Amino acid sequence: MAKLFVEDLDVKGKNVLMRVDFNVPLDDNLNIADDTRITAALPTIKYVIENGGRAILMSHLGRPKGEVKENLRLKPVADRLAKLIGKEVKYTKDCIGNEVEQVAGSLSDGQVLLLENLRFHKEEEKNDPEFARKLAGLGRLYINDAFGTAHRAHASTVGVTAYFDQCASGYLMEKEIKFLGDALKNPQKPFIAILGGAKVSSKLGVIRSLLDKVDSLLIGGGMSYTFLKALGKEVGNSLLEGDLVETALSLINEAGIKGVRMVTPEDYVVADKFDNEARIKTVDFDGIPKDWMGMDIGPKTIQAFKEVINGAKTILWNGPVGVFEMSNFATGTNEIARAVAEVDAVSIIGGGDSVSAVKKAGLADRITHISTGGGASLEYIEKGSLPGVEALTEK
Repeated sequence: MAKLFVEDLDVKGKNVLMRVDFNVPLDDNLNIADDTRITAALPTIKYVIENGGRAILMSHLGRPKGEVKENLRLKPVADRLAKLIGKEVKYTKDCIGNEVEQVAGSLSDGQVLLLENLRFHKEEEKNDPEFARKLAGLGRLYINDAFGTAHRAHASTVGVTAYFDQCASGYLMEKEIKFLGDALKNPQKPFIAILGGAKVSSKLGVIRSLLDKVDSLLIGGGMSYTFLKALGKEVGNSLLEGDLVETALSLINEAGIKGVRMVTPEDYVVADKFDNEARIKTVDFDGIPKDWMGMDIGPKTIQAFKEVINGAKTILWNGPVGVFEMSNFATGTNEIARAVAEVDAVSIIGGGDSVSAVKKAGLADRITHISTGGGASLEYIEKGSLPGVEALTEK
């Protein structure tokens, strides 16, 4: 199902309402700590303004929950964007209302306007039709280039599309869907997935979906202790979702029935407390001692994972395999990152902490595609589509 693309639009002389994902991290002084999400949207913004369009950008920042929060205003983003594109970025202190309509209506070709935080209005997350209508009234064309929020059926991602004849994807959205879509529908084999992170519960649907697609599934991180328990082993004080132990066992059995090689850790680096300065030792798969907790995969597991990775042609990775934020427990994640970067394969990293880990290891430029949306990429893997993508105009 091909969707309308930004290059299919005649933007000249038109107000183009564009959903972007400028949900960037801010430090205590409200300075932008990482502008990756802003730079990711630049190709679409530049296409619009260089072709005579008037870009009206809308985004959320943080979780203000329908209230105006001074520390979550988008003014720092407007200032950074202006530096990145080398021209003025107009900014309004709301995203709807008379002032916004006046500024939007006075734009000249090639100008850029950034609206205030959408989530200062509770109607945004409720996909309120009237709020969506007011947003839509600012533009004649609509572009969604915010893959990171495309799994949310909000007013700015889905509701507004009812008021436009042409709703298109931007360059970032197109790239995300292409890489994830190709990986899921027509991957080069062997296709492997590496899943880590804290909880099994957040990835149940993803695991079930992947068992129909991958040749091997590598399980690490906090979620692996639930699988360890399912195999009848002790987990000590490790992170455990006790109500999902039976579910984990059923997934192990399902993998076997479907001929998927599920690789769980053979050994762990454990600590006597959740602290980088804790006492540390390595224990085998037989079990984690009482009063100790798993913090990272061990050397045997690293080697086992690497053997699978080295034979892969398509790799999908979501979630670190240890508490990589602490240097003493980052070895597993760093070694897996290095293995993924070095293998001759299409490598896709799906958002969140695994992206941070790859960047921290200085390997980002050796990954085929790094997704900007953690939750969105997981939902796309699970369901094969997203509300914000479905709402776009078909070609």
